[in-house]
Amino acid sequence: MNRFIGFVKKEFHHIFRDSRTMLILFGMPIAQILIFGYVVSNEITDVRIGIYDKSKDHVTQEITNKIISSGFFILHENLNSDEEIEAAFKRGIVREVVVFEPNFAKNLERDGSAAIQIIADASDANTANMVSNYTQAIINSYVKTELMAQGMPYQIIPEIRMLYNDELKGVYMFVPGTMALILMLVSAMMTSISIAREKELGTMEILLVSPLKPLPIVIGKVIPYMVLSFVNAVVIIALSYFVFGMPIQGNLVFLMLETLLFIFMALSLGILISTVSNSQMVAMFISMFALLLPTMLLSGFIFPVENMPKVLQWLSSIMPAKYFITIVKNIMIKGSGIGIIWKETLILAGMTMFFLVMSIKKFKVRLE
Repeated sequence: MNRFIGFVKKEFHHIFRDSRTMLILFGMPIAQILIFGYVVSNEITDVRIGIYDKSKDHVTQEITNKIISSGFFILHENLNSDEEIEAAFKRGIVREVVVFEPNFAKNLERDGSAAIQIIADASDANTANMVSNYTQAIINSYVKTELMAQGMPYQIIPEIRMLYNDELKGVYMFVPGTMALILMLVSAMMTSISIAREKELGTMEILLVSPLKPLPIVIGKVIPYMVLSFVNAVVIIALSYFVFGMPIQGNLVFLMLETLLFIFMALSLGILISTVSNSQMVAMFISMFALLLPTMLLSGFIFPVENMPKVLQWLSSIMPAKYFITIVKNIMIKGSGIGIIWKETLILAGMTMFFLVMSIKKFKVRLE
């Protein structure tokens, strides 16, 4: 019995001594429950909207205040023309625009009804549906509590318009996210596992003592996966267009160039992961923990980033997939050009250079 107890103690000692095992046992469950608990939510908060008030009377001001004070919306800008509406949506910050018709209060008093148009960015169909429903509920509440309570049988019936996706097709949301997820996993994970496998087999040491410099070694490892990942991207785009009917409003060549940039960034990240991994298991663990869950949960693929706590919003800002999803949505759905998505493009290019330089430095250290 003493021997058995001693054996159990030894196993506990081995577990507590291995930091990676402790991370898997305690770190991952805690991180997952916190992330899922805060991210997985059907509520909306801090949605940025625009107001286009053609009337500017006391009723439209009261309704605007009611919407903004609800806690669900933040007034991002006041618009002054119809042309500014689409421009606001293309910038990707405003999720909804509320438009009041001219002479709103006068029409309400004279005819007993007035028109409000709710325009939502339906490139994310789920969010657009929730945002428009919340706005409708607030307007209906105003009619009941303010107008009907005063004995005035007025009606305000909002007209809902879903911009970019009239039918609220889910494919508009899932194709960009799925594309980012597949390219990230195929490019980064497969590259890191491939190089880690060569370390385990000892063939990497042969490369490191060869006349080849670190840069050619890295590029040689990257090119095959870049070609295969690009083929994956072409297949995904073709299926989304021909099978699911998703439009490509923007320039297809520009979309392919942005896709190549993202693939190269993911491959550079995979090379960097491989330099700190001594085995395929470690490389797979790092890739899954650092890429799979964050890409799904913190990139805006499934859940809107603005609904998350500030800490997770800051964390999402270092997720490359977040910027690629924004780029794909803007090009395919909104027809945007570099003038709209230059910031996201520069961020991906900066991340690519950082990962590539760090990877080459790691290889130089091994060569020395």
